[in-house]
Amino acid sequence: MPANKIKKVVITGPESSGKSTLTKELAGFYGALFFPEYARIYVENLNRKYTYADVEYIAERQIKTLSGNYYGKTENYVFFDTGLIITKLWFEIVFKKVPDYLLEAIENIKIDCYLLCSPDLPWIPDNVRENGGEERMILFEKYKSELENYGFKYFIIKGKGSERLSCATRYLSSAYCL
Repeated sequence: MPANKIKKVVITGPESSGKSTLTKELAGFYGALFFPEYARIYVENLNRKYTYADVEYIAERQIKTLSGNYYGKTENYVFFDTGLIITKLWFEIVFKKVPDYLLEAIENIKIDCYLLCSPDLPWIPDNVRENGGEERMILFEKYKSELENYGFKYFIIKGKGSERLSCATRYLSSAYCL
């Protein structure tokens, strides 16, 4: 794929839906650049409950990463483990308000396509996850609704193990995503 055809792909979805694993597998499959979920790294290193200011800091870091110019650093794709829609809903659900700059960034940063991971994998709790059980499907539907409301290209990723990677690569190689 020529440099001017580098695609920015965001892997999104509820907690424990395989986003991080899929992001790494796609980067390996395509020999591409990827960025891990910054919110997880940040929150895991806090010695307290996160605040609105913490989520703002995470959002600003995500905006900077998603806005980057990756030409010359990869030849085909750049994969991002989570994106701004997750952060938007985090603000809405936990704090009941969303900064205007985040809404502007969602509309203005060009993302070529989104892979929305279905919560069809088992829930694995950890010290950062907050939304297990029925919440996973509720959040999945909210992410889907947000992607549709913004008119973004997305594809739902389902399956276990290698099925998930195959599902994603089929979509990424389709004319729809190109």
